[in-house]
Amino acid sequence: MFDLFTQTTLKCSEIVTKSYSTSFSLGIRMFDPTLHKPIYAIYGFVRYADEIVDTFHSHDKKALLDQFRADTYTAIEQQLSLNPILHSFQWAVNRYHIERKLIDAFLHSMEMDLYFHEYNDDRYHEYIYGSAEVVGLMCLRVFCDGDEAMYQRLKPAACSLGSAFQKVNFLRDMKSDYYERGRVYFPGVDYNRFDGDVKRAIEADIKKDFDDAYKGIIQLPRTARLGVYLAYVYYLRLFKKIQDAAPAKVLSERIRVSDKRKIYLLAESYFKHRLNYI
Repeated sequence: MFDLFTQTTLKCSEIVTKSYSTSFSLGIRMFDPTLHKPIYAIYGFVRYADEIVDTFHSHDKKALLDQFRADTYTAIEQQLSLNPILHSFQWAVNRYHIERKLIDAFLHSMEMDLYFHEYNDDRYHEYIYGSAEVVGLMCLRVFCDGDEAMYQRLKPAACSLGSAFQKVNFLRDMKSDYYERGRVYFPGVDYNRFDGDVKRAIEADIKKDFDDAYKGIIQLPRTARLGVYLAYVYYLRLFKKIQDAAPAKVLSERIRVSDKRKIYLLAESYFKHRLNYI
């Protein structure tokens, strides 16, 4: 019956993932079926932690995050939690030997959102590492499934991909981050003077991350390659739309990729994968 309990909690993480992100859910479905449950478990965990700092405004967010952190480590140590999201996450952590330092860094970045509304260079890199790069490393632990040499070889590319995704999110969400939450993530950027030169400098940094990430994607096991590549091309398309947009448009609306375009990217990626072009 314990296995049944674990399976139901993993299903809960799948529901959370599909409810919050159709794009990531689509990418996960392109993985080999053996990878679905642990990746859903990781995403469910990071999604709920993010909800604490971004959504529960009428509650004591610090107290909620502290409790979530304590419950997370208790679940990992006891290999059990009655919180289905934490139980499924601890299963993935223990099954794939995900290091505590990655979890520490992630929860630390979530806490940074409670205290910092503007970021200097050091805090910016610290935040991106904890909020995005370590999530990529958690997933890489799953993809490599005990192959330490592969994990170490692909770590830099995994970090670059997480960094690219997060920086694109910062550009896409500039309006809501600034006007709804008062956050300015890009160091030294005055949103009231956000012009083409500033935008192009940020975009050049993101392009380098994408270029570095691709070098690792093509070395991933085939069980994971298509799903990660699909997420890569989706975000690359979003990035190109942002590049083509005027600074004022980036500040005033959330730029998106249409569902029709997503379907096209899925089909194109699938055929490239089948033909061994990625």
